[in-house]
Amino acid sequence: MRGAAIHDVGRRVAQAALLALIAPAVQAAAFKAVLLVPDDDPRLDRNRLERAYLGHTGGQALDAVQSALKESRLELEAAGASLTLDTVAVATPEAARAAAAQAEKTGAAFVLTDLGPAATLAAADAVKLPVLNLSDSSDALRQNDCRPRLYHLIPSERMRADALAQSLMARKWTQVLLLTGPSPADAQRSATAQAAIKRYGLKLAGSKPFKLSGDPRERDLANPLLLTQGSYDVVWVVDSDGELARTLPYRTVLPRPVVGDAGLVALAWHPQYERYGAPQVSRRFAREAKRPMGGHEWAAWMGGKAIAAAVIEAPKGPLAAVHKAFAAIEVDGSKGVPMSFRPWDGQLRQPLLLTDGQGVIGTAPADGVLHPKNTLDTLGVDAPEKLCKAR
Repeated sequence: MRGAAIHDVGRRVAQAALLALIAPAVQAAAFKAVLLVPDDDPRLDRNRLERAYLGHTGGQALDAVQSALKESRLELEAAGASLTLDTVAVATPEAARAAAAQAEKTGAAFVLTDLGPAATLAAADAVKLPVLNLSDSSDALRQNDCRPRLYHLIPSERMRADALAQSLMARKWTQVLLLTGPSPADAQRSATAQAAIKRYGLKLAGSKPFKLSGDPRERDLANPLLLTQGSYDVVWVVDSDGELARTLPYRTVLPRPVVGDAGLVALAWHPQYERYGAPQVSRRFAREAKRPMGGHEWAAWMGGKAIAAAVIEAPKGPLAAVHKAFAAIEVDGSKGVPMSFRPWDGQLRQPLLLTDGQGVIGTAPADGVLHPKNTLDTLGVDAPEKLCKAR
């Protein structure tokens, strides 16, 4: 009898321990996020992926967001909360608006977008939730077209241009030859590059357009030997497609470095970054997604990290408390500094990596660049320059 009693006591202890483990999961506050992705993403076309231009995405944002949520699972469980992710493919801005509204109606806490500017704005206008832009770098979304609850994880074009301009200033490569592609996006980005050149005291040694064409009569419009004539310290190439840019290094008339969309490029991330735990981040992602972590992947990963951190900060809710925590959150992105969202445009403050595609050459902000409050605000639009009236 005594043995049976001991056995019964042991069984009850085991049951109690099991219930103690199960109870937090049963009582956990459940939160949900919805990721909106393109229905047919031209960025993931096989030919484009095979070319692997610097700065272009290498795959679905879903992989990186899921990786971040997986890494945050234990902290979420310890806080007594759970966070799940649903994915919805949308083909038009109207579809993005409807999907975002449906996400809010069904109780989502966050909407994440891997979309173009029009669809991103449509989603932001449809809800009163925080909307996280993971992939569109256009400055208009941070300025005239900003929204009060729209946040940006990917660095803006102005941030990337400022990072390059700081690097050129630090190296005293002050005379810049600017080459600009034919697309409307190239024209906008060229204007952004010129603003950064002016901001950091560089000089525009020349500005020339180029055009890639199959017409023999237009062959000279993309001839590096004709485009790079003159006197300059560095060639800055703006080429959203990347086709001419990748052929430009070592083909200039003068032996000069190339920056912009080839040569030295400013990105959110590169898998060869070797500080602050970055190798572990890159290895985990590469193991799970079967591809290297680039800038777009890092931004999507940070989106997952940020929403998880907000839930951990306010695990019992309500949603208003989670959203308040999100707006004020500081997140570690393995770049050596805590990163937060700028209140005037919703952009995530972050250092940028300068890479030639083979390794990380340096980081920005550059040494010696100063700011009265936060040196990260030397990258991109600072508070006195804001055009956003919604915040």
